Amino acid sequence: MVSLCLNSLPLPPPSSCPKKLTETSSSFSNGSIGTALKPIVVNGNPPTFVSAPGRRIVAVGDLHGDLDQARYALEMAGVLSSDGQDLWTGEDAVLVQLGDVLDRGDDEIAILSLLRSLGIQAKAKGGAVFQVNGNHETMNVEGDFRYVESDAFDECADFLEYLNDYEYDWDEAFVRWCGVSRIWKDERKMSRNHWGPWNLVKRQKGVIARSVLFRPGGPLACELARHAVALKVNDWIFCHGGLLPHHVAYGIEKMNKEVSQWMRGLIEEDTNRNMPFIATKGYDSVVWNRLYSRDISDLADYQINQINAILQETLQALGAKAMVVGHTPQFSGANCEYNCSIWRIDVGMSSGVLNSRPEVLEIRDDKARVIRSKRNRFSELQMVDYL
Repeated sequence: MVSLCLNSLPLPPPSSCPKKLTETSSSFSNGSIGTALKPIVVNGNPPTFVSAPGRRIVAVGDLHGDLDQARYALEMAGVLSSDGQDLWTGEDAVLVQLGDVLDRGDDEIAILSLLRSLGIQAKAKGGAVFQVNGNHETMNVEGDFRYVESDAFDECADFLEYLNDYEYDWDEAFVRWCGVSRIWKDERKMSRNHWGPWNLVKRQKGVIARSVLFRPGGPLACELARHAVALKVNDWIFCHGGLLPHHVAYGIEKMNKEVSQWMRGLIEEDTNRNMPFIATKGYDSVVWNRLYSRDISDLADYQINQINAILQETLQALGAKAMVVGHTPQFSGANCEYNCSIWRIDVGMSSGVLNSRPEVLEIRDDKARVIRSKRNRFSELQMVDYL
């Protein structure tokens, strides 16, 4: 029987993550001359509280490994060039992606690479790109690969081999992956072998590669560790599932740091806190919560009032105006409820979910609107004001 062992793959060095997670406060301003905007100030590591005065904010929901749809959504949002060069066109805007980049699609690492590249470019223009982790990110770090597509395993094997070519210059290699991943994917398809045992070897190789990359302390787990599970930008809260009062009482900066440390492999094995449960596990955790995304037409009045009271208590405790979440596909498109205190913007755009038309949320001067396409392409945009 054909078999494959871990030693048959090139492995990243054991010190692929920094050993210490420290508090940070950073700022970056518009590089253009004569601008009146104040610099963006970021507090927390990973980023938790962001002051971005006067910035246009755009939020994009779940992408689930669909690079084409991700690009379309970012083009609609006005932050990505449409010429295939993957250039930041958002000037000093702030982009927030709400998690679930992973699973159900083929090009997960390419999307992560694209977002990192855009973040570097945005910073040079006085803008910023932030991501929050979703349940599918935490599942993969936990080793739960139930929703991983076959081609996504192959992407992991390709990426690990590609890293070896760069001798593990992580930053350069990771940012460049989005631009070369299509070449690797096309070459893999051209050399596809229909001999059963060989395909079994390839699958084993992909599973092992994914385990190496996403295990706590692995290169991609460390990349995910750069992102929060809850983020406040100006007066808006962004998270994957939804924050509840007991999350706020626990401390969102504390939660973010604990999830990041777990992903980096910095939590000792002999502790009882192998995984930050309050943020990542359970129906009421930050990444799994669906309370605010339930269809109001299915609820009784007293239930609507209860949910609204919980939401208002959470927002008041954070000094926030509204919350933006993904996680639960909205069949009618991105929308708001509870006097627009909650925005639900997961539209299932990935071909692995609903393959629906992309939609993004734009926030200007504390007012939000949905930008959506009238057609499958984006030559014409429809903008719907809710506030």
